[in-house]
Amino acid sequence: MERRQGMGYRLAIFDVDGTLANSLPWFAEVLNDTADRFGFRRTDAAEREALRALGAREIIRRLGVPPWKLPLIARHMRRQKALAAHRVPLFEGASELLRQLARRGITLAIVSSDSEASIRVTLGPDAALISYFECSAALFGKRRKLLAILRRAGVPAGDAIYIADELRDAEAAQEAGIAFGAVAWGYATPAALEARHPLALFHDFDGIAARL
Repeated sequence: MERRQGMGYRLAIFDVDGTLANSLPWFAEVLNDTADRFGFRRTDAAEREALRALGAREIIRRLGVPPWKLPLIARHMRRQKALAAHRVPLFEGASELLRQLARRGITLAIVSSDSEASIRVTLGPDAALISYFECSAALFGKRRKLLAILRRAGVPAGDAIYIADELRDAEAAQEAGIAFGAVAWGYATPAALEARHPLALFHDFDGIAARL
């Protein structure tokens, strides 16, 4: 849902991994060890690139991940991420974007599958700019987190935008009735994201600032 012509958004909700923070190298580093630990298929760099065009459900099928193991895998990944959070950098321009939006009076929030503690480490001082955190979302549980943010902020869905990098993020935003802004530098490929008809496909942080 987009705001009326000429009107801005009061609430900007961000994903973190692949959107504000460059955690993709870390993910590639730990994925095969996680596969060995939980009994699903290992991947090489070429296959990981191909998986970027697929949704989460298709990736799970391709890798042979037993659905009942997903909560165990998610907890393991959060623990591993907590150990690495201090060395996961923000993308260049992410910090300035958050500060610029805060100066303009836009309320900032985070919805992520990662833990709030890890995210605060990665954001560093910029964590103080975030008014609301809804973290540790289940693989397909971000819709509930987005709705929780709207309730906590007291902002209608039409005044909010979710900016993220995965196909499941696009699905969650649509289900919550929130506009979706896709970033071209994250996990999913730009072509796959465009196929979900986002409000905008952003190629840099300046584009986000201009649209909001």
